[in-house]
Amino acid sequence: MPDVIAIIPARYESSRFPGKPLALIHGKPMFWHVMHRASLCPQVQSVVLATDDERILNAAQELAMPALMTSPYHASGTDRVLEAARKLQAGPDSVILNVQGDEPALNPEMLSELILPFRNPATQVTTLGHPISAEEALHPDRVKIVRAASGLALYFSRAPVPYGRDDQPNFLGHIGIYGLRMRVLEKFNALGESPLERLEKLEQLRLLEAGVPVHVVTTRHKSHGVDRPEDLETVIALM
Repeated sequence: MPDVIAIIPARYESSRFPGKPLALIHGKPMFWHVMHRASLCPQVQSVVLATDDERILNAAQELAMPALMTSPYHASGTDRVLEAARKLQAGPDSVILNVQGDEPALNPEMLSELILPFRNPATQVTTLGHPISAEEALHPDRVKIVRAASGLALYFSRAPVPYGRDDQPNFLGHIGIYGLRMRVLEKFNALGESPLERLEKLEQLRLLEAGVPVHVVTTRHKSHGVDRPEDLETVIALM
């Protein structure tokens, strides 16, 4: 197996929840819980926080958590992860896990599931999917995956796909955690925004449009992200 580095991008500014990475859960900031849970994955060699804010950096240093300061001008969390991976001098075949900083209830098994396909040297990108109901599939914020029998993603969409003309389809919801080889992370950055990415506002479509295969692992675990302050109570109850 190649080296595996988990990088957690953490911005202070957020339209729905400013200062979210510093929100306290059981006396510790949210980012601490994400980093701690990521560190429990046995295949992960190192876990690093990538932030753009001195307050988050200082809080991480006070808790002795590895953290890097990155540019405040990144268009996406993936760009922030790339900057951090470069600073860490990750090799081209290293596996970089892009772990969202608002997943304090993250199950470490999800990261193991992301990493396992990289035993195959041909694997370039992995992500997770979880079965969802037809009702959930109607929400554009709940991204859906259409997957081939091989496990490779055919498409990601905010629309309820696949469409069932005669039968009710089984929907697979996307969980926005990724594993990428470092060389693919560099390629993602070099490609720039793609037409479908711009249309759907889904950056993973940039890879599909460029012909990069994305391996989708179905997990039994659900995502419990914190988007708004009111989500905190629900997540705390799970921890």
